[in-house]
Amino acid sequence: MLGTSLNPRQFLDRVAQELARIEPNEIQRLSDLIHERYVAGRFVFVIGNGGSGSNASHFCEDMGKGTLARKFFDDDSKKRLKVLSLTDNTPYILAWGNDEGFDRVFLEQLKNLASPGDLLVAISGSGNSPNILRAVEWANAHGLTTFGCTGFSGGKLRGLAHHGLHVPLDDMGIVESIHLTAFHWVVDDTYRRISL
Repeated sequence: MLGTSLNPRQFLDRVAQELARIEPNEIQRLSDLIHERYVAGRFVFVIGNGGSGSNASHFCEDMGKGTLARKFFDDDSKKRLKVLSLTDNTPYILAWGNDEGFDRVFLEQLKNLASPGDLLVAISGSGNSPNILRAVEWANAHGLTTFGCTGFSGGKLRGLAHHGLHVPLDDMGIVESIHLTAFHWVVDDTYRRISL
């Protein structure tokens, strides 16, 4: 945790340096993939644990509401983005986690909800969360496109997902913050494409 040895100015400077190292094309690719699903009427699923789970919920909320201009709120003819965070169905997650194991909590939801052509955005700072990896493996085998958001070395997820955003830093808090910063740009870009 870099904040344990850096003062606030040093910490913010370091975050700025890490943001500058991110490959913009990776963020653009995520936006492109989401827009393709919007056009095709396919679903975007988002998954993550802990802080990444919070980012999944936040990203889903912003993509569902924040990409729609106010003028379309009451326009039932306006197509909307189909986006769902699989981190948010607590009883379902607890039932699978308790009865069959936590590594199945996202996989089993995808089995109920996903179809070929959908997109799975999988967020894992370490890239090694078993429940994330199982979901991505299933998605890859069943015709979904997968996008992994990783930090540290990227773990197994970096090589498993079809596409990805990698933050090469060994600090979970900053990795999660950079993921969320990237997601906010994707929200804005999606708004531009579908609401302006």
